[in-house]
Amino acid sequence: MGISIQELGPYAMADNTIHTPVLLERSIELLAPALNAPGAVLVDGTLGMAGHAEAFLQRFPDLTLVGVDRDEDALAIARRRLEPFAGRTHFVHAVYDEIPQALDSLGIASVEGIFFDLGVSSLQLDRVERGFSYSQDAPLDMRMDASTPVTAEHILATYSELELRRIFYAYGDEKLAPRFASKIVQFREQQPLTTSAQLVELIIAATPAAAQRAGHPAKRVFQALRIEVNQELSVLERAIPAAVNSLALNGRMVVLAYQSLEDRIVKRELQRRSRSTAPAGLPVELPEHKAELKLLVRGSEQASQEEQDLNPRAKPVRLRAIERMRVTS
Repeated sequence: MGISIQELGPYAMADNTIHTPVLLERSIELLAPALNAPGAVLVDGTLGMAGHAEAFLQRFPDLTLVGVDRDEDALAIARRRLEPFAGRTHFVHAVYDEIPQALDSLGIASVEGIFFDLGVSSLQLDRVERGFSYSQDAPLDMRMDASTPVTAEHILATYSELELRRIFYAYGDEKLAPRFASKIVQFREQQPLTTSAQLVELIIAATPAAAQRAGHPAKRVFQALRIEVNQELSVLERAIPAAVNSLALNGRMVVLAYQSLEDRIVKRELQRRSRSTAPAGLPVELPEHKAELKLLVRGSEQASQEEQDLNPRAKPVRLRAIERMRVTS
């Protein structure tokens, strides 16, 4: 299922014009106090094409990187891009909720930094055959890890009308979910739904003209299908607490989220662990009740207008960052 370095063309050359890392300088600034520690280890839980990872390794010459990605094609690109840092890099084919297992396999007890750049990567968006885009015809795949069995085509062929309605509502906030789910079930009774062009045509035909003026009718459906195929939200719900638990004392974590569903999960867990657990009225806060985390930014931060203008993929980003102040047993 994978593709060779030669077939990757410009991606294999790690050209920064292909993939511009979002909020790079701010991420470096927030992680620097932890990554400057002697023998520091950083986990990049969403390695992708290693744009952020390369910058971290350049700025911190004693840093060791553990790069985790579920996409084997992305790992192939990252390995080539980071060849100059051989000896300071480890590459792990895994989903980012498996960070503790990845560290355990490397004999690493805890790390000084963790970085997440969530959502679909530039590589996945730009490779037409992956089927992530509603603007280009391709097989209905949408898998971030091509070795896994469930595709968007499988979901559209096997989920009940009720299940399709649920994921369109929950993961796409799609008000026309009942209409779209019904039309999909009707369509598949006549012929298989196998390409993104078929799905887009079906959705457009089922969308009232007034609703079409609010943006591309297929955008939220494609988002919902991608999230369901890759189980992105359930993975993230496990990944954030697992990542925090992997941080050493005074370790830091930066998370970039691009949709409200992701950001809500991140926000909830980080805020929960940044509050004191002392019972109300307790005259003295005992050490075991002190907040485990310190929030390093107020709320979430967005990319500057200048960065958004230069890199449209930075427009929806929300950055959150924490420092671990207390390690629980």
